[in-house]
Amino acid sequence: MSIDGIVIRSLVHELDAACTTGRIVKIHQPTPFDLVLTVRARGGTRRLLLSANPSAPRLHLTEQSFANPTEPPMFCMLLRKHLEGGVIQAISQVALERIVHLDVLTRDELGDPAIRRLVVEIMGRHSNIILIDPATGTILDGIRHVTPAISQYRVVLPGRPYVAPPAQDKLNPLEVSRDAFFAALDFNAGKLDQQLVNRFLGIGPLLAREIVHRAGLPTREALWEAFSRLMDDVRAHRYRPMRVRTETGKDAFAAVPLSCVAGEAITYDSISRLLDDVFRERTEREAIRQRLGDLARVVKNEIKKGERKRQLLLDALAEARDAERFRLFGELLTAHLHQIPRGASEIQLPNYYEEGLPMVTIPLDPAKSAAENAQAYFKKYNKAKGAAEAAAAQLAQTEAELRYLETVAQQLEDATLAEAEEIREELIEQGYLKPDKGVRRKSQPIASRPAMFRSTEGYTILVGKNNRQNERLRRQAAPSDTWLHAKDIPGAHVIIRGTGYGEATLLEAAVLAAYFSKARHSSRVPVDYTEVRHVRKPSGAKPGFVIYERQKTLYVTPDESLVRRLSICGGDSAAEETR
Repeated sequence: MSIDGIVIRSLVHELDAACTTGRIVKIHQPTPFDLVLTVRARGGTRRLLLSANPSAPRLHLTEQSFANPTEPPMFCMLLRKHLEGGVIQAISQVALERIVHLDVLTRDELGDPAIRRLVVEIMGRHSNIILIDPATGTILDGIRHVTPAISQYRVVLPGRPYVAPPAQDKLNPLEVSRDAFFAALDFNAGKLDQQLVNRFLGIGPLLAREIVHRAGLPTREALWEAFSRLMDDVRAHRYRPMRVRTETGKDAFAAVPLSCVAGEAITYDSISRLLDDVFRERTEREAIRQRLGDLARVVKNEIKKGERKRQLLLDALAEARDAERFRLFGELLTAHLHQIPRGASEIQLPNYYEEGLPMVTIPLDPAKSAAENAQAYFKKYNKAKGAAEAAAAQLAQTEAELRYLETVAQQLEDATLAEAEEIREELIEQGYLKPDKGVRRKSQPIASRPAMFRSTEGYTILVGKNNRQNERLRRQAAPSDTWLHAKDIPGAHVIIRGTGYGEATLLEAAVLAAYFSKARHSSRVPVDYTEVRHVRKPSGAKPGFVIYERQKTLYVTPDESLVRRLSICGGDSAAEETR
């Protein structure tokens, strides 16, 4: 859900109370579209995030940490020159538009007091942050330049006059009368929520749906009543920021309580804190999606290469099966040297290896003697036999590599950012990826944590979600702990800690092993289990590969609801694991 004008109004009200009269002590630009202003005000220090990111434009107070570039961008340097040390005089919203002005009292090049205005335009992919001199209306610079080739109406370049975005031909909902409200809507034409969005400033699709939902059966009077009550709260700055996590995993949020969206509702005492949480999680998900997508493409390409190689080796083995035919020809020629005339191009000889002595036609090189032809077939036999042995060895290696890559592909489906980073490091170590140039490798990267579950009988169950976690789990487990894995299927290693558990714990652990495997969407998945003492990694094997013995097999069906019920933490938790 995007930020609407009412959310901006609540934000400006909050920021005005928190930051006005505050001094800007630091300015950073961690990304090409994000700015962080450190403001010291009212006895405390706050960080104000301004973002013109096309996919997530916003402004709010933040508690996040950002990694800043070694060299600050030019726009950041310009802002430091004009705004650092300045005092925020006013934070205001343009009507109910998604445009915010931050007026800062600073000093010009001559040391005289001057006002500089930072304009934050939250307009999707057209979002921008522009520094202007309000006295002359001149643009000093923008975080994004807009050239005449992009827009003839609004050019955003240093030295050009600042032109505000085109005003929307809409009514201000905080000022509209009852009669004007009814005149603006046609109750017989189209969806009322869409009409509210089209007719009134600051009302986004979600807020419009909320108004219609509150109205119940949307008669004229009921809709006006719901609309006017909500606007009374907004006019008086009575906000109750709410976020709703829907069943599909998407977030809906507003500056007012939401009743039109089903899901888990979370109320905040600060609209900044709400937006900080929502966009931090969204940014993390996007980073995970980007990282996992990049790694998944690498693994997918390697799997395709491996499959092509496997087919070539299978073809080579099929051809090598002719080796026995070459040996037969050589032996038959050797046994009948005296019967073969010189210069013959072929000869038919009885095959004394088969019952009935069937005749075999053997092609010959007329330029060679019978003995030379026999020796030529023996050479072909030895060459084909050697090729078959080499192909068989390479095929076994290729099959092992494909099993490894398919396991990694499965692990990427559920990986967190930390787990994805471990997988990336592993792929570098295995030679599938090259290290990033100019990036210093961490000497001791922080290890990600396995997913932790608690069985209904109270036993701890650990699930390794990448090969490094799997190997750590196996090394740290007690010999009497139980190890589980989906049978002959890429998946996670699962450990039941302790002994004495009942059938319920074993079945639940087997469901976890099936769920965190490539067979997640299958039924009756075979899961092997044995004591950890019977599991070992062969010397030189790929990460995560083990062999085991004395196993038994269960058949279970993955159950996502059971996985959620048993979950204690999904990995990367600092919680200590106790036996």
